[in-house]
Parts: sequence; C-alpha cells; structure tokens
Amino acid sequence: MPGDATCEVLNPSRQPHEANMTSAIFEKLVLHAPHISGKQLIPAFIYGTAWKKEATTDLVYQALCNGFTAVDTAAQPKHYREDLVAAGIARAINDAKVKRSDLYLQTKFTSVQGQDPDHMPYDKDSPLIEQVNASIMSSLLNFNFANVVKEGDVKDPYIDTLVLHSPMDTFDETLEVWRALEQYVPNEIRNLGISNCNLFTLMELYERSTIKPSVVQNRFYPSTKFDIGVRKFCQEKNILYESFWTLSANPKLVWSAEVGSLANQVGISTQSALYCLVLALGNITILNGTKSPRHIQEDWEAIDKVKQFAEKHPQHWESAVARFRALIGQSKP
Repeated sequence: MPGDATCEVLNPSRQPHEANMTSAIFEKLVLHAPHISGKQLIPAFIYGTAWKKEATTDLVYQALCNGFTAVDTAAQPKHYREDLVAAGIARAINDAKVKRSDLYLQTKFTSVQGQDPDHMPYDKDSPLIEQVNASIMSSLLNFNFANVVKEGDVKDPYIDTLVLHSPMDTFDETLEVWRALEQYVPNEIRNLGISNCNLFTLMELYERSTIKPSVVQNRFYPSTKFDIGVRKFCQEKNILYESFWTLSANPKLVWSAEVGSLANQVGISTQSALYCLVLALGNITILNGTKSPRHIQEDWEAIDKVKQFAEKHPQHWESAVARFRALIGQSKP
C-alpha cells in the first residue's frame, strides 16, 4: 500500500492566489491517502486533551458541543486520560451532538521513556512490537462506541490517525515501530503520523516507509526556528503539519506589534490573532486545548472574522501575513 498521503483544501472554485491568501487557509483540509477510500476532513483546530486529568470527560464533551470535530489524545496515562477522552466522545455521540463518522480522532503510541513506570498501557519488559500492539489494542478498546452510535454510523472501533509520540532511541527502532503500525492500516488505523520529529528523521522515515506520514505534530516555537524546514518538507510531500504549544511557547509572538496590529484591525484577541496568522502559513492545523467555553467561541469566531477581513481587505491581509512571516524568519510562503 505505498504512496504519499495528500492534503488539499475544500473549495476548488477559488483561484489559487485568492485561495492561498484568504479564506482557503481557514477551510477544512482534506486528509487522505491512496490506501483509504473517501476523504477525512481536518478542521483548523484539533482539541488537545493533555493534562486535563479527571476533568477530561466534561471538557471533551464541552468542546464537541461547541464546534470541535477533531480530538487529539495519547495512550500515555502520565499526561493523558485516553479513557476519559473516549467517555466524553461517547456522551456526545449518545446525546446526538456528533456522529463518530464525522469526527477525527487521533491518539499516540508512546515509548517506555515517556510513560509513568507504574501506569502504562503495556508491559514495559515485553518486546517492542508487543508494546506497540498492546497500546493499539488498549486504544481501540477505549474507542469502541458501538453501544452509543446511532443507526447508519460506524460501529467498529477505529483510529483516524495513530501518531508515534516521538522517534525512538535509534532510527532502526523508529522504523520497527512504524512497520508494526503499518500492519493496522487501513482498517483499525486509517493514517499514521509522527510527533516531536526533526527534519532529518522525517525525511528518512518518509523515504523508507511504505505508509507515508500523513501528519507531523511538532512544537511551533523559536527553538526550532518555527520548524520552517519541516513545514516546507511537509508542504512538498502533502503532509499536514499540526502545531502545538502555539500560544504557551510564544509569548513574544502573542504580544508582538505584528500580531497586535491584526487583532486591533479585526477586533479579536491577540491570542486568536496569532492562531489565525499561524494558519495563514498554510498546510497547518492547530492543537487548541482551551478549557474555557468563552475562549472556544472566541477562537472559532476569530477565524470567521479574519476570513471576512481578508476577503474585504486583501492587501491589508497580505501585508499582515508577510510581516508575520518576516517576524518568524520565513522569507517565502
């Protein structure tokens, strides 16, 4: 099942320049691969569920009731409650707020080094492939919504994207894990991704894998020069880039003149303005883990407001995006 995963924008009627610079960056992306029939919609924001502990169920349910259709988690009890994420999704499905088939659900395999030694989804002393298999089975057990899905919805458990939480200690081990994950595609797992990954590892993985990465999930922050090289490679290979720590790692961007200017022109918060400018870089979706219903509403409304601003004042919008690219050291779109 070889081939490149591809990512496109819904709205083909727009001219390329207009689409790239205005509303297309705020449309849902389509994530699909040759081994999958149909299209998977990926919205601008994916709900992030790390560090929410016992509040996870209620927060996931709240997010799904307020516009989110994509959720990110991990089989890593140290930082995530995947079981409670599933409980929140099950409640939303049961209450007819969402359908499983309309959701994008993403989880991760995390190595022993990233786990709490007293609480992990596999036996830390078992062979690596057995760890992978046990982690996936644990996730699929959590994501079994057969008892709550409505007539016509998908009953069999599946994972939209399984992300390798970080490269293993050696590339050979990384490839070993990846090949184990490939065996589940396209049935139990639809797509594969990798997180916390540098450009060299990504290029090597892309070259040597059968199922190509569909997503890369990385920190968007100054220490990696905002992943300009990784994002360029992702764009060239049609891999969706998922940005995390977008606000928390970038206080200088949040309070920069460039971001503040857009916020003032559009009438949105500087945090929402930063989100919109990051989206404007193209081929990006953002992990958004807000716990506040007000912030959820503000962030979704900001996208609509900036979209309208960009269409009404294209020159001002293009200038704002160009100044933001210069701010992060990205000379070209």
